[in-house]
Amino acid sequence: MGTAAHPGFDTDALRRGIEDHTAATLLSLYADDAEVHVVDHLTQPSHPKVLHGRDEIGAMLADVYGRDMTHRLEECVVDGDRAAYSESCQYPDGARVLAESMLLLRDGKITRQTMIQAWDG
Repeated sequence: MGTAAHPGFDTDALRRGIEDHTAATLLSLYADDAEVHVVDHLTQPSHPKVLHGRDEIGAMLADVYGRDMTHRLEECVVDGDRAAYSESCQYPDGARVLAESMLLLRDGKITRQTMIQAWDG
């Protein structure tokens, strides 16, 4: 008797969504009850911006990946029910953004993401 296989996290979809600016592809990676916690220059670690559910997360993804800028998945590591990745971005004027994300996964879907972002200047 074998064991049931659990779906894995789709790193190819992550790369396609990020590099092809496809918010719908990225949103497909999130569980319905997912949360995204964002820490950056506006939302500090003690009070991160928290997005709840696919509607709020989808709106954020549509905004970010609809911008005139490049996005590149630098690295991605998956270990069981956790994953981490680095994303680098650049605006046409040369300003750069770096985002580091830690993910908690359930059945191959993101249930919680903590993202730390840094900008030039």
